[in-house]
Amino acid sequence: MPVPVPRQRVPAADSGQAQTVSPGGGPSTVWAPPAGTTVEKDSRDTAFDAGSPLTLLLIEDDPGGSPIVPELLDSSGEPIRIRTARNLTEAARLLTDDVHCILLDLALPAPGRSADADDELAVLKQVLELAPRHAVLALTASGDAERGARAVREGAQDYLFRDELDGRLLNRAIRYAVERKRSDIAERRLAEGRLRAQENRRLQRGLLPTPLLDGSTLRFAARYRPGRSRALLGGDFYDAVRTPDGTVHAMIGDVCGHGPDEAALGVELRIAWRALTLAGLCGDELLTTLEQVLEHERSDEEIFATLCTVDIAPDGRRAGLCLAGHPSPLVIAPDGSARLLPYDDNGPALGLLSGARWPRMQVELGEQWSLMLYTDGLIEGRVGENGERLGQDGMVELVGRQHARGLRGEDLLRETVSEVRRLNGGELTDDVAVVLLDREP
Repeated sequence: MPVPVPRQRVPAADSGQAQTVSPGGGPSTVWAPPAGTTVEKDSRDTAFDAGSPLTLLLIEDDPGGSPIVPELLDSSGEPIRIRTARNLTEAARLLTDDVHCILLDLALPAPGRSADADDELAVLKQVLELAPRHAVLALTASGDAERGARAVREGAQDYLFRDELDGRLLNRAIRYAVERKRSDIAERRLAEGRLRAQENRRLQRGLLPTPLLDGSTLRFAARYRPGRSRALLGGDFYDAVRTPDGTVHAMIGDVCGHGPDEAALGVELRIAWRALTLAGLCGDELLTTLEQVLEHERSDEEIFATLCTVDIAPDGRRAGLCLAGHPSPLVIAPDGSARLLPYDDNGPALGLLSGARWPRMQVELGEQWSLMLYTDGLIEGRVGENGERLGQDGMVELVGRQHARGLRGEDLLRETVSEVRRLNGGELTDDVAVVLLDREP
């Protein structure tokens, strides 16, 4: 269904299904986020421009009042701002967003613990919990490199010897620590973004249907292309099942819009359709129940869905057709000629009119045929210099031409969708779903 075109678009990946059923049958340093991954900027990040003044929070217990940090100058010759905290309580009060780095004396006892306690890095661990987004430099006694190394393994960005500090060394160490912390945060967010993207893709793939056609000689193929950028699932949905009496039921539908909420509603309707079909409902009774599901699950009263259902008789020569505001299916004969099935009794979309009815039409298919169900994303693409819609007539001609080239099944659907995109001059703005059922002697 037509929706506003986003200002920026990234080509969405399409997915396809093809099935023939017979009887019985280590840390990365790449900083460009992958497709589907976003790395958000946190206002609390410890970042600074190359020439900006630095703010240092010194946490050390010096009863004599003798500073252990020499006078520091930034790159412009201005003094580096230094705040001093004698304990973690003071540090928590002074730790504001403009602090770039924490210089922690490891000799400082942790609150409630003596200096010779078993865990000599207890104070560092508490500082890391207090300031997870700030760079931390550990100060230790000369010759105690092992303690400094343990501090780095625990989470500090670097360590320095207390009695070897000078302005140049400390200035460089602070900037290095801040940049390393920024890199660590960016890498962690990138890894988390990748994991979220992978989980989302697995979830969306799992929501695409697996047709239940065991025992049927019909061949099934489907093509799905969401209009939403970097998505695998949109507001279009489809399914196909075979009931114990040998009837093959297929459906395709379209929830208005193509965001994540519409995708979720489409999945709910598809699952409900399958359950109701396997329970023996068909035609108007099934669509009436589906409308109740839609009205209960939708987030807005203006949301509606179109639907097309077909039930193909066990002999494969005829079918029942119900249309709820949806485009009529396309039938391709053995000679390649294509035609639309009747749509005179097309009922309203689900969720639009209370008390609506959807008559079931009986249609003849013949001995050999290909039946294509589709959503309007396939026919609303632009063609020609005047920007006219492809429309159903254009689609009939296009599919017939592809069929005459000998394309069948998944190949036919893939080339049809690709041709529609080429005629449109780029990506389609709406979701596209196409289902193809073939019967051969």
